Amino acid sequence: MKNRPRILTGDTPSGRLHLGHWVGSLENRVRLQDDYDCFFLLANMHAFTTRAESPDDIRRDTLDIAKDWLAAGIDPERSTLVLQTEIPAIAELTWYFAMLLPFNRVMRNPTLKTEIELKDLGDHYSFGFPLYAVGQCADILAFRAELVPVGEDQVAHIEMCREVGRRFNWTYCGVDPQTKDEQHVAEGGVFPIPNALVGRIGRLIGTDGKTKMSKSLGNAILLTDTAKEIKKKMGGLYTGRQTMTEPGDINNALFQYVRAFIKDPARVAELEDRYSRGDNLGDGHVKVEVAAAIDELIAPMRERRAALEGEAGDKRVLEILRAHHAKANAIAEETLYMAKQAMKLDFGPRKLSFP
Repeated sequence: MKNRPRILTGDTPSGRLHLGHWVGSLENRVRLQDDYDCFFLLANMHAFTTRAESPDDIRRDTLDIAKDWLAAGIDPERSTLVLQTEIPAIAELTWYFAMLLPFNRVMRNPTLKTEIELKDLGDHYSFGFPLYAVGQCADILAFRAELVPVGEDQVAHIEMCREVGRRFNWTYCGVDPQTKDEQHVAEGGVFPIPNALVGRIGRLIGTDGKTKMSKSLGNAILLTDTAKEIKKKMGGLYTGRQTMTEPGDINNALFQYVRAFIKDPARVAELEDRYSRGDNLGDGHVKVEVAAAIDELIAPMRERRAALEGEAGDKRVLEILRAHHAKANAIAEETLYMAKQAMKLDFGPRKLSFP
């Protein structure tokens, strides 16, 4: 199907994916594959911003995330998987976009500031660390994406990307700054102004009941966890409730999971009613039911993921990535040349060659 609107989103390789990734973005990606021209990016270049000394780990994590995608339902026949380091136009566009953003604007990015705090980087991060926020703009705009499925914590990045797209179109394409975002391309802009699509749960609380789910914080249920592991992790979710007859808060972390993973709305309503009234319903019972619902969701993924383990799985992933490089580079190179024409840097098109 031609002329479908384009999607670009992705993940930085930092470990296997978890439920927060699923409800925040991944399930949207799977759902949208038939209606959009989907590009899913493995941001392995960005992984070096905080782990430059761990190339073996980054390579392993890159392949692991690709396997998680395939297991979750990303179909390489309907979507394009993009390995960031194999798309040279992204790095070049990052450089050009960096000239359009004041340094203090980049450092005001709330997502960037939060990462610095959570990772306890202080002022000891590399120069490349804040640059990756500009690189994310290049990831998206290189493919002229119109929609970016993300978790809530990434919305600030998308807003900065929108700013870059507008500024480029104003500065180099003659687009009037008063032009509505959706009219930029029609008015001669190179870049469409992309919109964020936040998942049905923008920020899933981790199993500590306090902070956002994160593998690095040890509060994540992975998409590869077994039924036993899921039950154990859910069992440790703290609510502070003491007895089965104590009226409970249905806005707590446990009931975020209830609403997220129990499919039957009537059953959700029943649990909320009984829990809020303290009607002989213990946290343990609810946790077991939620764990079963999560396992029902994950089990098919876990089975597909198992088939991708080992060297044979690595080979399969690399075959897919290499097969997808040509399409991804064709679009990114086209975008780059359009941008260079607008910037009066069009001294002739180039042709990439890969073995």
